[in-house]
Amino acid sequence: MARERTLARRRAAVLTAATAALTLAGPAPAWAAPTAPTGPAAPPASAPAASAPAASTPADSPQPTGPLRPDAATEPDAAGPDAAAAPEAAGPDAAGLLRVGAGLPRGHDVSSHQKRVDWAAARARGARFAYIKATESTDYRNPYFPGQYTGAREAGLIRGAYHFARPDRSSGARQAAYFVRHGGDWRADGWTLPPALDIEYNPYDARHKCYGLGRNRMVRWIRSFSDEIKRETGRRPVIYTTAQWWRLCTGNSRAFSSTHALWIARHGTSRPGTLPGGWRYWTFWQYGTKGRLPGDQNLFNGSLSRLRVLARGR
Repeated sequence: MARERTLARRRAAVLTAATAALTLAGPAPAWAAPTAPTGPAAPPASAPAASAPAASTPADSPQPTGPLRPDAATEPDAAGPDAAAAPEAAGPDAAGLLRVGAGLPRGHDVSSHQKRVDWAAARARGARFAYIKATESTDYRNPYFPGQYTGAREAGLIRGAYHFARPDRSSGARQAAYFVRHGGDWRADGWTLPPALDIEYNPYDARHKCYGLGRNRMVRWIRSFSDEIKRETGRRPVIYTTAQWWRLCTGNSRAFSSTHALWIARHGTSRPGTLPGGWRYWTFWQYGTKGRLPGDQNLFNGSLSRLRVLARGR
């Protein structure tokens, strides 16, 4: 989600153009319904070599087990390339976004581009959650991940890890296992968000937006990743994507909408737009690549207490 300067600009432009005609979807999901108002990757300048060491810097690039009961919450209380480099189409203080996001917990996602994040300052500026890039394919680990992940927790943020998918490199199951081994785990401690899969346009080859996979094979790849995450952590991953990519590369598959939380990326608008693949609600919305927080800007579609419930796995 946080990437190199040129890729960031390219992706921001694609997202804005691709989603300009989309409209707002329905109310919040059962596991993230707000009580007052009414969801990744940072690539490098070039693709990492297959033999690159785990700590090298490649492309820097986000579920509940089921819906929560409507009474689960008791207290009232949104991609790709580099956040710092991309222009901000609709910043956190845009009038439209303030109306939509009023009262919703704010968060951000970071990668190796942000390096040593001042998490205390981020919390003071309104951050309540964060997603942090852990891995990509099966040969890259974010060298700043341990410090970022621990620092977010110490600052009082609910945080989780995400994996940037490379379906052209290896199976979904292999990448999921690598992710879990290098930080993509989950525990029911109320502070750890479900592991997240960042699957989007191929930042390394514009001619192969879907990584050379047909729609059926892509759906199988995502299912393989999800099944391994569920086997190893007990949770289904949050899926981070854009509506246009999901339609293009999965045929707008509805195979995941009833069991996976959606982290939708749509920049430059005051609404997340029509959602892909049968999802009726978004859980996280990445609405911008620059703002008051380090990295990309996000909202959670619910109360802070609902966010804690999501982290507890209920």
